[in-house]
Amino acid sequence: MNAYPILIVTAVAAEADALRAELDPDLVVVEAVGVGPAAAAAGTARLLAARTYRAVISAGIAGGFPGRAAVGGTVLATRSIAADLGAETPDGFLPVDELGFGSSVLDCDPVLVKALRAALPGAVTGDVLTLSTVTGTAATADRLAARFPQAVAEAMEGYGVACAAAGAGVPFAELRTVSNPIGPRDRAAWRLADAFAALRAAAPAVAALP
Repeated sequence: MNAYPILIVTAVAAEADALRAELDPDLVVVEAVGVGPAAAAAGTARLLAARTYRAVISAGIAGGFPGRAAVGGTVLATRSIAADLGAETPDGFLPVDELGFGSSVLDCDPVLVKALRAALPGAVTGDVLTLSTVTGTAATADRLAARFPQAVAEAMEGYGVACAAAGAGVPFAELRTVSNPIGPRDRAAWRLADAFAALRAAAPAVAALP
């Protein structure tokens, strides 16, 4: 058995509880750190400073891009992208990369991604966007789909967790299950029970990571 556990970071307690129910706490530590990239980065950095982990996973429910990730399905990120980190211009959005102030894209660890894909063969793989304001209109959904043709889902924490992991030199991955399609906000149509069931079903794949 590996000497160090894996850390899973979620936004809220309900996500953490769903994962903990399926995992041995000696092998995988699950902590909820708050909603949004700032809370995710700060909370993850605190946890990584307090204990040694062999990997950190950002996990939870997400919105899926229609036609790319089905509601109730599981998504694995190849990259976590801060989709709203940049500047507006008359010609459109400029990511922070083009402004010369760093990068809005962080790659997930390829070894972790490969292992998760093998354990979760039904999962969809692609970019997962991190947004401080989640999508609520068809126009925004269309713009994001055009800007990010490889994006399969959006959430609010992945990039923050990835930044903390990179700063600590710890391998990072992001795993999401889809509760709703992105676009016009319709809470009545969200399938939270299906997303949480998929999250619980995916938990053993994390425990089996190298």
